[in-house]
Amino acid sequence: MTATMPAPAAPGPDLQAGADVVLSLRGVAKSFTLHLRGGTVLPVLADAGFDLAEGECLLLAGPSGAGKSSLLKMIYGNYRVAAGSIRLRHDGAMVDIATAGPRQVLEIRRRTLGYVSQFLRVIPRVPVLDVVAEPALAFGMDADAAKARARDLLRALNLPERLWSLPPATFSGGEQQRVNIARGLAAPYPVLLLDEPTASLDAENRAAVVALLQDALARGAAMVAIVHDDAALGGLPIRRLDVTGFAGGYEAGRHESATDLQQKRQVPVIDRQ
Repeated sequence: MTATMPAPAAPGPDLQAGADVVLSLRGVAKSFTLHLRGGTVLPVLADAGFDLAEGECLLLAGPSGAGKSSLLKMIYGNYRVAAGSIRLRHDGAMVDIATAGPRQVLEIRRRTLGYVSQFLRVIPRVPVLDVVAEPALAFGMDADAAKARARDLLRALNLPERLWSLPPATFSGGEQQRVNIARGLAAPYPVLLLDEPTASLDAENRAAVVALLQDALARGAAMVAIVHDDAALGGLPIRRLDVTGFAGGYEAGRHESATDLQQKRQVPVIDRQ
């Protein structure tokens, strides 16, 4: 169900008042239940929240296992949300991903929300050029424009033209990652989720990725990114959110109140670089 949501009474951490919010999380919680281990509940995140505005990049920070990728997967609709709301601006209205139906989530992914995961997962035996152009076609570009956009991205990411007609299954890790990035940037999505987009790249290709991300920010795209080395996104204006402040608090089906959690943990650390 689509509903128009009024702007929050106050902006999220370190977000300037009056900013044009495109993504807003409030009270988001996630846990995993091990049904083959007596129903043991593993708390991942509790009471997570932030606002994201047009043209900014939010960097999720914290050690491995802190819940960064889980948070991205909840925003993308891959993981069910245990509590809270994830509101995304889509077609001029704020849609709650946590309660949206499957068809609406797919439509949001086609035209509003892009995702660059850690690993390339595509249909086998499809040439790279078609793999990269596919999201642009789904977005609504005509075939010629989609292919032209794919070529531009592959050139910018230094992928040799001799590889464009080949399927990427046998490519190196770095080559597959560049295909994955090109695919994620093929359509002009208003919001982008980036999970370790430069992990397998050398310095030259990291710089190429940063240049493309700068272009996306310049057109107004908003980004939520995960990197283990902040220097990987050097040159990008970012906010940094430490997700360890959202750890725990979701126990055996009981979601503690924000007040209880605030007494148990520190406020999430967020700073601007």
